Amino acid sequence: MTVMETETTDSRNDTCAGPPQAARRPDGQDQYTISEVVAFTGLTAHTLRWYERIGLMPHIDRSHTGQRRYSNRDLDWLDLVGKLRLTGMPVAGMVRYAEMVREGDHTYGDRFELLEATRRDVRARIAELQDTLAVLDRKINFYADAGRALASERSR
Repeated sequence: MTVMETETTDSRNDTCAGPPQAARRPDGQDQYTISEVVAFTGLTAHTLRWYERIGLMPHIDRSHTGQRRYSNRDLDWLDLVGKLRLTGMPVAGMVRYAEMVREGDHTYGDRFELLEATRRDVRARIAELQDTLAVLDRKINFYADAGRALASERSR
């Protein structure tokens, strides 16, 4: 088991994914084709192959015919990658994180710093969005009040 696999499945470590998905197969029987992973994740086959090519994905097992076979650990990792994408983390940052995971435990500090910086960025974006939401709420209330006033004038 690689460090990346351990990070996503070992109960002693923080896991990458949320609750297990009902349609997943039990560990040991979790050999998914690329089309099944497309259905699970919503990613395209092209994106999955690209993630592998740029080093964002760990080594993907292959069948005897050379077809990719993904595991539950791979699905967990893809779930984390999806969350990192949602944070706005650049692909280069995600690849760097994946490299650090593969490098081993001595990179914990660097991984911590990368994720802390990402969390600060996310919190700043959330604050911006909350400010934007407040502006929208004021505008919506203005138009709701104006609409009621117009309706009241028309009914006279």
